[in-house]
Amino acid sequence: MSNDETLLEFPCDFPIKAMGRADEDFETTVVEIVRRHAPDLGEAAVSVRESSGAKYLSVTVTVRATSREQLDNIYLELTAHEKVMMAL
Repeated sequence: MSNDETLLEFPCDFPIKAMGRADEDFETTVVEIVRRHAPDLGEAAVSVRESSGAKYLSVTVTVRATSREQLDNIYLELTAHEKVMMAL
């Protein structure tokens, strides 16, 4: 598969999950990063889940992806941020 090929057909709804410490602004940070690449992101597209010990948060953002490049850029920016431990 070449770099231009993908199994996804665009546009499509694509969930992105970011995990990090349960700081008060973690959710806001993740949403701001994603919104830079998907400005039409609505509030209903975001869900948050605490870990069992409430030490970590998982923020899932479902974007209307328009290209693989857009998704790659979101993942690159999320994983480069100091507060994001992991992005799936």
